[in-house]
Parts: sequence; C-alpha cells; structure tokens
Amino acid sequence: MAERSAPFSVDEVPPPRPAPCSALRKTFRDGYGFADLRADLLAGTVVGIVALPLSMALAIASGVAPQHGLYTAIIGGGVIAILGGSRVQVSGPTAAFVVVLAPIAARHGLGGLLLATLLAGLLLMGMGLMRLGRLIEFVPYPVTTGFTAGIAVVIAILQAKDFLGLRVPEMPEHFVERVIALGLALPTARWQDAAVGIAALAILVLWPRLGTRVPAPLVALVVAAVGARALAEVVPGFEVATIASRFGEIPRTPPLPVLPWRLPDASGAPLGLSLQVLRDLLPPAFAIAVLGAIESLLSAVVADGMIRRKHDPNAELLAQGTGNVLAPLFGGIAATGAIARTATNVRSGARSPFAAAFHAVVVLVAVMALAPALGALPMAALAALLLVVAWNMSEARHVAHALRTAPRHDIAVLLVCLGLTVAFDMVVAVTAGMLLAAFLFMNRMAEVSGATLVAEPHRVLKQPVPHDVVVYEIMGPLFFGATQRAMRALQQISGGAVRVVVLDLRSVPAIDATGLVNLESAVARLTTGGVRVVLAGVRPQPLRAFVRAGWTDRVGVSVLESFDDAIAEAIATPEPSAP
Repeated sequence: MAERSAPFSVDEVPPPRPAPCSALRKTFRDGYGFADLRADLLAGTVVGIVALPLSMALAIASGVAPQHGLYTAIIGGGVIAILGGSRVQVSGPTAAFVVVLAPIAARHGLGGLLLATLLAGLLLMGMGLMRLGRLIEFVPYPVTTGFTAGIAVVIAILQAKDFLGLRVPEMPEHFVERVIALGLALPTARWQDAAVGIAALAILVLWPRLGTRVPAPLVALVVAAVGARALAEVVPGFEVATIASRFGEIPRTPPLPVLPWRLPDASGAPLGLSLQVLRDLLPPAFAIAVLGAIESLLSAVVADGMIRRKHDPNAELLAQGTGNVLAPLFGGIAATGAIARTATNVRSGARSPFAAAFHAVVVLVAVMALAPALGALPMAALAALLLVVAWNMSEARHVAHALRTAPRHDIAVLLVCLGLTVAFDMVVAVTAGMLLAAFLFMNRMAEVSGATLVAEPHRVLKQPVPHDVVVYEIMGPLFFGATQRAMRALQQISGGAVRVVVLDLRSVPAIDATGLVNLESAVARLTTGGVRVVLAGVRPQPLRAFVRAGWTDRVGVSVLESFDDAIAEAIATPEPSAP
C-alpha cells in the first residue's frame, strides 16, 4: 500500500523582504556615537576626493559632459547610501558602465541616456521588490571575470584618443572600427598631451608605493594641471586639451531638477516622451539594470568580506533603483556600487552609510567651490586615471591564474565573455556566457547522474533481500539533461525474474517535469509487466512532485520517505498469484 507522507518541511528560507535603510537602522541599533561620526566624516572626505576626478572622467568616457558624472555621485551616491543594505558601499558612476552608456549616448543623446537610466532604476526597484537579490549567486565566476576584463580592455583602448591628443573626427560606435580609427589617427598625436598623460600615469602608479594616505588621483591631477599651466607660460606653443576647452566651464551650481525627455537627443532636438521612445530605450535600460544589479551586489559582497558583516541584497537593489530614478531627474547618469571606492571607504575607517553620504556632500561642496579649477584639469591626465582604473578592473592576475588552473569548460566561458564584450557589448557577452555556463553545468550534472544496480553485500542494504527483489541506486538530480542517462539501466529489467524494483532516491535532491515523465515511462513499463515499484528515501522536492502527479495513489507503486521501510515493504510484497 502506498505510504502517505506527512506534511513535509521545506529547508529553504524565503529571502527577506526589502527593507529601505536597513543598513542605517542596523547601525543605530548597534550603537552610533561621536567617534563613529568622526571616522565616517574622515572616510567620506577621502572617498569624495577620489570620486571627484573619477566621476568626471567616467562621464566623459560615457559620452556626456563631466558635470553629469558629478551629479551622479552627489544624488545617486547620497540616496543609495542612506536607503541601501550595505553599511560601507559607495555608489556612483563606474567604469563598468562605460561600454553600456557610451553607445546609448551616441544613439539617443543626453536625453535618451538619462531616460534609459530612469527606466533602469524602475527595473532595479522591481528586482528588489521581487526579492531577486540572491540571484547574483547564480552568476558564475568565469562570466563576471570575463566581461569585467573585456570592459577593462575596451576602456583602456579608448583612452588613447585623449592620452595621446589624437584628432579623431568622429568616433565609430563599434569597437573594431574604433580601434581602426584610432590607429589611422596616430600621426596626429601631440607630444604635449602625451607628456602630461605619461607624467600623470607615473604619479598614479608610483605614489601609492610611498605609503602616504593622500590619494594618488589628487596628487596626479593637481600636478598635471599646475604643470601644464606652468609649461604653457614658459614653452611657446605648449597647449593641452582640458575639461574647459573641450566641454566649457563646469556649472558652479548644485544639481538642478530636469526632465530627461526635454533634453536633446542625438540630433540635438528635444527627445520627447512617446511609446516609441520608451520602446527604443527599454533594451538599453534593461542592460543598465542587469549590469547595475551585478556590479552593486558584487561590490557589496566584497565589502562584506572586508568588514565581516552581511548586507541586505534586496534592500540594496531597491536603493540602487531609487538612486537611478532620482539621479537622472537632476542630470545624473547611471550609478552603481563602486568596488574601488568602497574599498577606499573601508580602508579609510568608514563605519556606517553616513560615510558614503558624506562623500556625496564633499563632491557637492567641491563643485560649488572649485568648478573653475576643475575645468583646468587636462584631458590626458583624466585618460591616465582611467587607464589605471581599467588595469585594476581587469584583475589580470586573477584572469591569468584562472587560465592556468580552471577547468577547460570554465576557461571557455571566460574567454567567450571576454571576447564578446570586446567585439560586441556586455549584454551579448553575459547572455552568451550564462547560456554556455548553464549548458556546461547541465552536462556535468548529467555525467554524475545515473542508476546503479545494488548487489549484495552493499552499504545501502542492512539486510539481505530475495533474489527477485532488485535495488537500483539513483544518483544526482533528475532534470531534463540527465534523466535519459539515469533511466537507461532500468530498460534492461523484465518481468518474471524480478518481482519488486526498489529505486533508492536518497541521492536525488530534485526532479523536474522531464525527469518525472521519463521516470513515469520506466515505471509504467515495469508495472505493466507485473513488477511492483517502490520509490525509497524520497526527499522533499521530489516528494512534492510525486504527490502533485498522483503517484501516492497509483496501483503497483509505493512512495516512501524511509529507505528502511521501503526495503521492508519490498521484501513483504507477496508474489503475484498464478493465473
């Protein structure tokens, strides 16, 4: 008789509901005093100094004026810090977004980029409300490493224009054409820009080795700006491109409200708001949202390891979404968690989200007080800064180590993601990488899945069984990629010599619809031939599937959670009466 299972317990804990300001509330719950506030003020000041030139450089690399990066750090960085689920994460414009945002700005203009960012913010908020924060755990390491290294390659190559002072009439949209255009423009290189860029790069590389706490970008850019200005006074014809000469003076005002659809598109006309515009911008908005979720949650995981605390991924997604909705309404571009600035924040002594919020205030004060000075920064020096960012982002040592030691399947995924990111874009790379990784994973699971005839004596049998009772140990999940392999052994069983077949399912954690159908075919063939089938040691998820499919009421089939009870029932099953 089939055994009815008692109500089973589910081991999985549902993801927590997103709680805005969860990190901030935990900070106050744990106690927050004057010493903590002083540490956060110092950390926020250091990070703000680092974020100031980075925000401008990343905005320029994304195809918009530098002030839009500053507005992102001010609005996005401040809002996300207060609402987020990580105590020390710093958000703002990041290098990972450059390869996504630059094509959007080229095709749809500033208005299209800001509107796409706003739509991405809504998507991120939806991800948070749907509790999808834990999905980052399902993105394989080779995928993230591959597309991150690919992004670094693209960013580094594109800095050649400003680093060498090349004159490129119009930068093509695709990477290969861009490389060709840069190569053709090499004869136009200017030694003045190259000298400033090399000097800034040398300071950026060598200064951290001195062990001082003064940020290298601050020293490099100040020296580059002052040096370029001094040389222009004493060397005839010495002139370098600066932020002011390329984009005009940075507005000496705080971020002011704007409506993205009233800003210009690629042709210079107002973008407008229509169903067609939204339809055109939805795919790039989805790309921004996916990359923002991956980058933010990876950064939060890194921060967890540094401070030995756990972030709230769903609250972080909700905060990232809110920040990316509000930032475009004040002229900001896409924001996400920045790993390098987060690490700087932690090393500077940050203790709460107030540090990241203070960093936004520091950027705001700098904009209002130092806007004319910021316009004097050489473009070559900003290009040098992005070259260092690209090198750090590439994690070349980790990539080289993975290529030496990782399984061949993982190496293939890494190289595919890297190549597609460089040749096409991040969305194509991540999509292809995830699909390839999923197929390779299913192939591995199929390899370890199967059915083995248990012979006596055997570890799974505590008592001898009659010769007409056979036990098959099923191993691995019965999903659509592995079921055929597992069921192949059962095709050899025929009625007459075998009275009962026991299927040991203790090593089957899950079964899907394909597995259920294939198992159904094997069991039906056995029961039709007069063989009784006992499903033994059934685990919770397969048990739920069997209950829904009505297997607990089938004639000739028993479904039992206890393996020992299943063996006892198989032995006690009477022989079929002669016809």
